Amino acid sequence: MTISPEALVVDRLSVRLAGRMIFEDVSFTLAREEFCGLIGANGSGKTTLLRTILGFTRPVSGEVRMGPVGEGPGPAAVGYVPQKILLDPQLPLRARDVVALGLDGRRLGLPLPSKARQARVDEMLGAVGAADFAERRVGDLSGGQQQRILVAHALVRRPRLLLLDEPLANLDVRSAAEIVALLRQLCDTYHVAVLLSAHDMNPLLAYMDRIVYLANGHAASGRTDEVVRTDVLSRLYGHPIDVIHIRDRVVVMAQ
Repeated sequence: MTISPEALVVDRLSVRLAGRMIFEDVSFTLAREEFCGLIGANGSGKTTLLRTILGFTRPVSGEVRMGPVGEGPGPAAVGYVPQKILLDPQLPLRARDVVALGLDGRRLGLPLPSKARQARVDEMLGAVGAADFAERRVGDLSGGQQQRILVAHALVRRPRLLLLDEPLANLDVRSAAEIVALLRQLCDTYHVAVLLSAHDMNPLLAYMDRIVYLANGHAASGRTDEVVRTDVLSRLYGHPIDVIHIRDRVVVMAQ
């Protein structure tokens, strides 16, 4: 992984797992403070792409380049919210403790009390709208509240790149809309680039600056109006696709 003046550059990335090509020649650039939706059906390779960006999966070819990403070198300083985190209702941790683990989780032993550390945790709890339930056991929180805490955990070290894998899954429509609006606000306030994977682009339409659309082992990227078009998606899928606009929603259908 090399340093880039952009927040993230994915350059002709190809990944093969268990003998199957997951995707090939995927390229896109994410500038600082950009909000980008990584869109694709289940099984299209979104999680694999995020794991490759993080360095967890080795590509067959291509390169990932990042800019200075936060308080510490390398991908460990990138904020990351993985998919399907199950928080045990009996877990003896408060919401604020989970956020604090973003600062202390790589250290052995108990964290030492620190006014600066507490101030950072309090700041992030406020930033994600979680101050009112900061003292509650995290396993007792709703799905939307837990997602806010996980975002705060990922951002507490002030990264310049935040990756989120399907953070809207299993949330109701209202909670999903609130999380997307929150992430847009955090993107602007903390000058962080956001790459969020989802199978449905509609909750993101009003907020994202650009889109990376994964299908059929390939990707198209750009502004939404440049990518979500009949001609572009038909080439991407390899068969005719209709893009239908219904009020403020977009429906992608095979012909």
